[in-house]
Amino acid sequence: MLFGRTPVLPTAEQALEGRPAPIFRVPDRHTVLGTPLLGPHPEGHEVADFGLGCFWGAERKFWQLPAGVRTTLVGYQGGHTENPTYEEVCSGLTGHTEVVRVVFDPAVLSCERLLKTFWESHDPTQGFRQGNDVGTQYRSAIYTHTPAHATTAAASRTTYQHLLTASGHGPITTEILPATDHPFYPAEGYHQQYLARNPAGYCGIGGTGVQLSDPVGTDRKASCPTGVPRDGRLWDR
Repeated sequence: MLFGRTPVLPTAEQALEGRPAPIFRVPDRHTVLGTPLLGPHPEGHEVADFGLGCFWGAERKFWQLPAGVRTTLVGYQGGHTENPTYEEVCSGLTGHTEVVRVVFDPAVLSCERLLKTFWESHDPTQGFRQGNDVGTQYRSAIYTHTPAHATTAAASRTTYQHLLTASGHGPITTEILPATDHPFYPAEGYHQQYLARNPAGYCGIGGTGVQLSDPVGTDRKASCPTGVPRDGRLWDR
């Protein structure tokens, strides 16, 4: 799908067939937070799904938020192939992008704060890439779980576009779509909280430097280390 050409999303007819059930097991608990990855989660918690490039560094951005995150896990979303593998997603033939699922307590952590982390942690104008990572699986995306989240996400996109335009950046390419139409498939166990278990591992996350205003009562997020080689990422277990 790539081989030096511009990445193109496959149609449903072109996509790999997939399978009715996953062929790998997801760990029971979050490496850092100690909470169940797949639930059950306390009543009142909400879910948000974000695609912002390589999900290793992206996931860390959210579990490092000061408070309110119940758990995070990485996976694949936005495509056609059921229960894909990482290698299939990287082929460009599933239509999925790499995403981080964030389960959070809205009484402690607002959707606006999550969106601030999302927008500032990557360049949402790059289309099918983030920096040196090129492919449909690196596109920017938000998959919403409630109408309120969809409204808030769209409003934040408009606000951030004004800021980007004023700073000389191009149009945002982020897709905002309902999660009900785009199932989330957890990634393999070795991808979950990868940078907690491999602190020197590759992190391709980097923003534009354009910042949104801080929601009231929040702290700045931790930054991702740079300069770590990418070599070996695809098959590193």
